Amino acid sequence: MSSMLDNSYAGLPDRFFRRIQLASAPAPMLLKLNRTLAAELRFDPDHLEGEDGAAIFAGQRMLEGADPIALAYAGHQFGNFVPQLGDGRAILLGDVVDRHGRRRDIQLKGAGRTPFSRGGDGRAALGPVLREYLVSEAMAALGIPTTRSLAAVTTGETVMRETALPGAILTRVAASHVRVGTFQFFASRDDVEALRLLADHVISRHYPAAATGERPYVALLDAIIAAQADLVARWLLVGFVHGVMNTDNMSVAGETIDYGPCAFIDAYDPAAVFSSIDRKGRYAYGNQPSVAHWNLTRLAEAMLPLLSENETEAVELAQAALNAFPGRFERAYHGELTRKLGLCDVREGDAALAATILNAMAANQVDFTLFFRALGVAVAGDDEPVRALFIDPSAFDAWAVGWRVRLAKEPQDASIRRATMEAVNPAFIPRNHRVEAMIVAAVERGDLGPFKTLLELLSRPYEDQPDFAEFANPPEAHERVLATFCGT
Repeated sequence: MSSMLDNSYAGLPDRFFRRIQLASAPAPMLLKLNRTLAAELRFDPDHLEGEDGAAIFAGQRMLEGADPIALAYAGHQFGNFVPQLGDGRAILLGDVVDRHGRRRDIQLKGAGRTPFSRGGDGRAALGPVLREYLVSEAMAALGIPTTRSLAAVTTGETVMRETALPGAILTRVAASHVRVGTFQFFASRDDVEALRLLADHVISRHYPAAATGERPYVALLDAIIAAQADLVARWLLVGFVHGVMNTDNMSVAGETIDYGPCAFIDAYDPAAVFSSIDRKGRYAYGNQPSVAHWNLTRLAEAMLPLLSENETEAVELAQAALNAFPGRFERAYHGELTRKLGLCDVREGDAALAATILNAMAANQVDFTLFFRALGVAVAGDDEPVRALFIDPSAFDAWAVGWRVRLAKEPQDASIRRATMEAVNPAFIPRNHRVEAMIVAAVERGDLGPFKTLLELLSRPYEDQPDFAEFANPPEAHERVLATFCGT
């Protein structure tokens, strides 16, 4: 083991966290180690796959320098403020500096009760652990900022949900675990000193350039807003639905965090909702930009005492920062959407061109991922694969006339254009029905084969993989996943 843990967050005052004694795991077994990530973190993968590995990832044997803590935070959950949430089943062991000089947290998720468990058992079941491992690694391969998965273990215990399920623990790696809700926790207590310490910690860790500005805390707010605008744009561009965008699930580091009831759309539908607890569609696919803006408004409110001693000026500074979100999101979203359509430059009329085809896709129940991949084939002169996705192919034909006129304004070799499109339009995503089938195989039959197959496939999402062609297909009617679950 070449890496030794630090715990920079534990250097903050005691009210930021609680120290934890980890619960026992009677028979831990290592299911999967992310060897590439382990090496990136400067750990020895061979050692972690040895006799000590399962005990380390179950919290039974501490990595050198570990200081286990549970973080305090609050949050708006489906619009309702809860003044104390905190890590109810996650335990931060510490952080390491990786091979690229980045400081990254090492956290066990599902390792037992903490003072923030609110009556829960603090455990995780195997299904949600495998879902988060798979989807977070798929998001990383898609190029989307995300927490990562270092390891998955079973504990040898049973956890009770609707039924008895095998217990498991995920080792999660993150730039940090500070959330919008962390700022809200201290703001709701009028603890300005803690707000300042927290903001300084975030600046030092994530946004050091903000420290050199005339107003460092305004610069920090600007940076977080920009990071979230870019992140949510990237979600939409691959059809990702987070499912539970509460303020305690929004990382100030700009990473995707907490893959509970997440899902990917098949047919394009802005109103798509999968999370079983999102009964009113608050976090629907198309609502995610406005929800992110709402969440960031809560962050700005929490940070008001830091922005200026004059309350009126603080509100004006916060509003100016928030006003930048829509434009930043639109630029990020439409800039990449034009690339998905095979265009190099963003020009007047491109947004309308994109909106027209998206509306036609919604009306024709067109698969989002397959459409953009097939559009690259159309660039090369074969329209049939993309036309076949439409209930009424004439809807594509009508749009394609204007699309080809627009393409002609950027003369480019068709093969180069297609290759450029395929670099941003994945062939494979974590299809919900495949993820659910993988979980059933692992939980009910102890079969990790589907998990490992999906993990390998999704590590190269932009490549055509003929041996796995069937995994690109959308679900049949009887295979559709209509609801996803948190697993808490």
